[in-house]
This record gives sequence, structure tokens and C-alpha cells, in this order.
Amino acid sequence: MRWTMLVVLFVARVGLGFQFQTLGSVGNSLSDIFALDYGTIGLLIGLFMLPGIILTLPAGYISRFVSDKTMVVAGLLILALGGFLSSAASGVALIGFGRIVAGVGFLTTNLYFTKMVADWFEGREMATAMGILVPSWPLGIGLGQVVNAWLELSFGWQIPFVVASVYCFVSALTVYAFYHSPKPVIDKATNSGTQMTFNEWRLILCAAVIWGVFNSGYVIYLSFGPNLLVGFGYSEISAAGVISLGSWLMIFSNTICGQIVDRYGHGLTILSICMGSAVLSLMLLSIFGAGLSASLLLGILGMAPAGVIMSLAGTALRPQVRASGMAAFYTVYFAFMALTPPIAGRLIDIFHQDYAPIILAIFMFGIAVPISLVYRYFAVSGHKT
Repeated sequence: MRWTMLVVLFVARVGLGFQFQTLGSVGNSLSDIFALDYGTIGLLIGLFMLPGIILTLPAGYISRFVSDKTMVVAGLLILALGGFLSSAASGVALIGFGRIVAGVGFLTTNLYFTKMVADWFEGREMATAMGILVPSWPLGIGLGQVVNAWLELSFGWQIPFVVASVYCFVSALTVYAFYHSPKPVIDKATNSGTQMTFNEWRLILCAAVIWGVFNSGYVIYLSFGPNLLVGFGYSEISAAGVISLGSWLMIFSNTICGQIVDRYGHGLTILSICMGSAVLSLMLLSIFGAGLSASLLLGILGMAPAGVIMSLAGTALRPQVRASGMAAFYTVYFAFMALTPPIAGRLIDIFHQDYAPIILAIFMFGIAVPISLVYRYFAVSGHKT
């Protein structure tokens, strides 16, 4: 039964990446129509993550009174609403407002999707389950990169927002109809006073920073990598296709990487190898003719440990503090995701080099390794005390 529930959550979570990618896909058109610089485009991308900085902790607290299923259904409906608002915009302000509304739905669903999978797979095959769940986000992004480019050229920049919103709406109905919680469910009233330990705080914050820099590097690559390839002579559609290839490959590499870690361990060693591959892939991206090789390397190895990173958060917390702990985790994650796209876009405006944001992405991937070593130190010292 737990695998059936994982499939339901996976399919629904694809909508998060699909809705997120809409702005990145139509960014060039918006720049031309509304005379926007790259910093503003980056800001509009980052607005999707802004509500998470403020509202994730309250959303985690609400879990004491509202079921996980209700929160996810509501979040998906809000995601759909935000996309519809952006599609109806006649100016930048309403596009940004729609992104913020969609971001409210994103923070709610993202927080509870992870918790729901952790609850179903508590103590068994956690890395594998997270390795299956996590690729739903890049799958949605990859789907958006390919489909949105065609929709925009054929019907206008508004239609990608509409299509992504329809997907989120249908996903809400799917979760409502088919998902149910594992049994026995933790008695929230009994555990409402349970507090996270000091070591749980240390571990979850380390995991959050790793997840934040990992995803920041990935989103910068997705958002600004196509411009770099267009500068090398690619068409916009072919550049989007090459960059999206890594996202498609992640669907398989995440699952395989999770299975390897569940069976043989050495998760942090594997994480270090993969982050080195991510750095190398983005260095290759600056070489003429190496775009395809860079995307292949990033998808096969560089982004493979996403489920392993997420499992660090799942295993750092006891079930009774998982909702509040994951809220703290995602607050840090949203801070990274809201701030880095505008910074990346501003780097292009300052240096007039399409590769400038990629350098920032390389830095993000690189610092994941030392932070993972800190996590391991806290994990070991926490068991000793």
C-alpha cells in the first residue's frame, strides 16, 4: 500500500515543478514585452519561494489540527489559483502577485509531501522512497521546459501558466480521492507538547542548508543555462531541450542512488562524489559544444543524491516532531531559493556574461560537501551523548 501512496504523491508533486518552471520558460518573452532586466526576471522566479520564508513554520504548526491530506489538497488548489492569476496579468505586478500566491501553495504541499512519505516509510527504504519522490519536482520542471516552450510559441506566454494550473487542480482532486494516511496515525494531541532536541535542531538545519544549496545550484542551471547555450548558437527550443535532459535523467538516477545507499550505506561519500560531478558538469557548460555532455553528467551523477539528502532530514527527526522539524527545514530551503535567483540574474546585469550565474551555481554545489561532513559529525556525537 505504501508504494501506491507514493505513486499518488509523486504524480501530484510533478505539478509543483511544472508550475514553478512557467516563469523561467517565458522569461525572455516577458523581458521583451515588459522591458525587464535579468535581475527582475530572477526576482519573479524567486517570488515563488518567498512565502516559504515567512509561512512554513506556521504551516508546520497547523499540522496539529489539520490532516496532511487536507493541507496538500488546499496547497495544490492555491498553486492552481496563483498560476491563473499570473496568466491573466496585464503587468509585472500581477504576475509577481500570482507567483507569490502560487508560492503559498508550494510551501504547503512541499512540506507535507515529504512528511507523508517519511511517515509511510518510517524505518524502511527511506532513501529509496525519497529518491522516487524527489525527482517528481525536476520531472515537472523538465516537462515545463519542453512543453512550455512550444505552448508559448504557439499560443502566447499566458498559456503555460494556464496548463500548469490545470495540472495542479486535477492533482488536488487525485490526492483527495485516493490518498489516505498510514495506520496507526500518531496521536497529535498526545504529542503536541513534544519538543525537538538540541541535536535534532543541529541535524535538521545542516540538512536544510545542504538541500538549499543543492537546489539553488540546480535552479540557477535551469533558469540561466539555456541563455548560455543560445549564446553558443542553439535555438531557444533546442537549448531548453538540452538543459532539461538532466532533469529527465534525475528520475532514474535519484531512485538508483537511493537504492544503493539503502543497501550499502556510505551516503555522505556518495554525496561527495556526486557534488564533485555537479561542479565538473557546470564547468563543462562553459565549453562550446559540451552542453549535451554537461547535462548528461549532471543528470546521471550530479543530481543523483537528491533523495539521499532528503533522507538526511527524514532520519534526523523522530516521528512526533517531524512536522515542526520539516517546517524549519523548508524555511531555510525557501530562503536560499528566494534569494539566489535574483542574485544570479543580477550577476548577468553587472558582468554582462551569461556564464556568471553558473559560477554561483558551482559554488552552491561545492559547499554541500563540507556541510555534509558537519552533519555526520553531529550525527555521530549525538549518538554518543
